[in-house]
This record gives sequence, structure tokens and C-alpha cells, in this order.
Amino acid sequence: MKLSRLATLSSSLLLGAVLALTGAATAGAATSVQAVDYVALGDSYSSGVGSGSYDSASGDCRRSTKAYPALWAAANSPASFSFAACSGARTGDVKANQLGPLTSSTDLVSISIGGNDAGFADVMTTCVLQSESTCLNRIATARGYVESTLPGNLDSVYAAIHAKAPSARVVVLGYPRFYKVGGSCAVGLSDKVRTAINGAADLLNSTTAKRAADHGFAFSDVAGKFTGHEICSGSAWLHSVNWLNIGESYHPTAAGQSGGYLPAFDSAA
Repeated sequence: MKLSRLATLSSSLLLGAVLALTGAATAGAATSVQAVDYVALGDSYSSGVGSGSYDSASGDCRRSTKAYPALWAAANSPASFSFAACSGARTGDVKANQLGPLTSSTDLVSISIGGNDAGFADVMTTCVLQSESTCLNRIATARGYVESTLPGNLDSVYAAIHAKAPSARVVVLGYPRFYKVGGSCAVGLSDKVRTAINGAADLLNSTTAKRAADHGFAFSDVAGKFTGHEICSGSAWLHSVNWLNIGESYHPTAAGQSGGYLPAFDSAA
């Protein structure tokens, strides 16, 4: 009888300890996001160009309340949120103009960068306005830059981020493929050009992923999220060329930010 009561008492104490530890862990998880200091860096894909609802105070940086960093902050209520991403930014611009909010207390950083270094806007302008051969040559030039020069630029900006925020989890986000080849577009660029543009985006992503991994950063590939939502898909989350607002061309729509970039970042953050 004594042994039975002792066993029951021991079991009760053990269960209580387990519940206490579980409760502590649950409480810690519940407060962890609210204790996060989050800084969003990068280019127009992070500032939210193409999604509308721009903060007038951000000027030419065109930061949107519908961009994935703002959406994530609104959903998770971090302790602090600094939105520094800016349209047109290159790696050098991030180092020169965006690192101010980073400190040793920063817990989370997001960044998309590299597309402007590689001449993304010029590639698309060339392909839309000039011949197929000129377009393909410009894509080849961009690929050469991504392979030879961009890795060093990425190393430099990633090292600068780590130096200012050594304890932060850094999530590097890639770029979508732009076209559904053989899709619904009856006019415009040839499928040969669309395939070449997609291939260049893949190269940019794989190069960025490698540099991010070598710095211990997480890389979140958004291409899968945009599958079925490319230009020419019939349900695009990307603007095609927009002659009335050329700056929004080839950028994610609000649906692309909320349905593509936000879940990609959330799963990595």
C-alpha cells in the first residue's frame, strides 16, 4: 500500500513538473515574437514597390504598408520595427544608408538585394524596347556580373550587417521567376527571351543563397510561392510592363507580397 501511494505521489510530482516546464516553454514562445527587434533592409522588392499604399514620408524609397515587412510587423507586433528598405537600392546603398537601425540588440533582419546590382531594370528595358539578340546579349552580360562581381558585393553587405547586429537572425529573400513560359501571353517577348530571363533569375537566386549560407544567414526562395502566379499565368502576382507607371513594372502586386513574400519570410523568421 505504501509503495502504491508513493508511486502515485511520485507520478503526480513528475506530471506537475512536466506541466510546469511545458507552461514555461509555452509562455516563452508566446512572448518571444513580442520581444523581437526587427529591421527590414533591401531594395524595391522589400520596400513594396508595385503593391501601392505607399508611405508619403518614405519619398522615393516607396515603402508600402502592403510590403511583407510591414505585414509581418502588423501581424506579430514586435518590440520594435525599423523599415529601411528603399526602391532602387544596391548593396552599396544598403551599407551607406540602411544600417543605422541595426544594433547589438537587433534580433531579426530581412533583406532582398542584388537585383539592382545586376542591372535588372536595364535588362528589362532592353528586352522590351530592343531586338531579341540585343536582349539576349544584355542578359548574358548580367549573368556574367552575377557570377563574377555580385558575390563579393553580397559578402560585403552581409559582413556589414553581421558586424552591426551579431546576434540577429538574418533572412535573405530571393526573387521570383517572372514568366510562365508557354502561358497566356499572346504578344510581347518571345518564349526564348522569357526562358532566358527566368534562367537569369534562377542564377541570381542560387548565387545569393550560396553567399547567404556562407555567412550563416537563412535564404528564403520565393520562386516556389510564385509558381502559378508568374506573368502570363492568368493569375499573376507580378506586374508586366506598365507604361503608365513604369516603376511598378516587373514588381510584385499586393497579392504577391501577401501571398508570396510574406509566407516565405514568415516560415524562415
